Amino acid sequence: MEETTATTERQPFLSEGWFDPLETAVRGRIRGFIEEMLEAELNAALQRGRYDRHGTTRGHRHGHRARQLVGTFGPVTLSVPRARLAGADGRTSEWRNQTIPAYRRLTKRAEALIAGAYLSGTNTRRVRRALGALFGGAIGKDVVSRAWHKVQTDWEAWQKRDLAGDNIVRLILDGTVVRVRLDRKATSLSVLVALGVRRDGQKVLLALRNMGGESEAAWRALLDDLVARGLAAPELVIVDGASGLEKAIAALWNDVPVQRCTVHKHRNLLAHAPKKLYDEISADYADMIYANTAQEVEAKRKAFLRKWRLRCRPVADSLEEAGEKLFTFLRFPSDQWKSIRTTNAIERLHEEFKRRIKTQCMLPCADTACMLFWALLASGQITLRKVDGWRSLNVAPAEQILDLVA
Repeated sequence: MEETTATTERQPFLSEGWFDPLETAVRGRIRGFIEEMLEAELNAALQRGRYDRHGTTRGHRHGHRARQLVGTFGPVTLSVPRARLAGADGRTSEWRNQTIPAYRRLTKRAEALIAGAYLSGTNTRRVRRALGALFGGAIGKDVVSRAWHKVQTDWEAWQKRDLAGDNIVRLILDGTVVRVRLDRKATSLSVLVALGVRRDGQKVLLALRNMGGESEAAWRALLDDLVARGLAAPELVIVDGASGLEKAIAALWNDVPVQRCTVHKHRNLLAHAPKKLYDEISADYADMIYANTAQEVEAKRKAFLRKWRLRCRPVADSLEEAGEKLFTFLRFPSDQWKSIRTTNAIERLHEEFKRRIKTQCMLPCADTACMLFWALLASGQITLRKVDGWRSLNVAPAEQILDLVA
């Protein structure tokens, strides 16, 4: 069994200027306070005090045993009372207290603190070093790992929860690549993410799944799982333009409007042109996408195509390839355009996720990648706000209003 009391570990800031008599005094009283709670619980179970000799009794005491507990107050060795309780059949059984359940070495608050430190962007060994002073050096990397893996029960329940009552009106889909350890080798896996927008405008994480890539089959598996858990067809789907994803959506919801991410399309346009034209293409593209009205967007789109067919035809062809899906946002109220045009809502989650795992060369397994992503939101490390223009989400989209003939 691992020894968790590390008395030889170096303690930081040992000069007298760092000594806190208040903290030391408070921690010194913790043991007595916890032992009083245990004695009170045992008194209630026996229906009499420790030295009472009158009245009925449900059992008898038989000494104490030492037990170590680690909390945010540091490590403490307790004297836990023991007793045997009489049952209805006349037999006695060992009393088990509820204050410190069997096999518990850490308080729930300490476990939450350790898991939160891990989620904030560090690895197990660095968490141990960072919290060594708080816990008196009484934690090892295995303790950190056990505390983190306690979130697995909640993660498994979240994956199976019912989605019928969420009233999702908008679905944002995107994937990211992470490095994980698979068969003792570093392997790249895709984490597929489904983010929903409720009728009240609140963004909510719907699903996470690790796959070998972003193929049609991979995305279809994720979408089928959402439907099986009660997700109704959304009013809009926002995607990055991956062909596998668009095919999966078309096979499932052929009549649902789809918005191609304008940021991803901008990158596609630049990939079709020499570097010296990047600034000019970017300026023309932004002038078109961020125009104030649908009429202006249409006019500037036609001008963009006429210009770049002459200057660099692959750029014009790339814009035409997106078709009306690049301009689906024009069918909605203008105050929603900012939140519809891109998949930035998920891209920001990807950035936060990558920032927190960059201290690790690779994640220990494929399942950990999705669980860690989810835990960042479940623990409040990352928060989701309402989308821009949420007050007009009840407005039905208009018919296609863009003339694609240029």
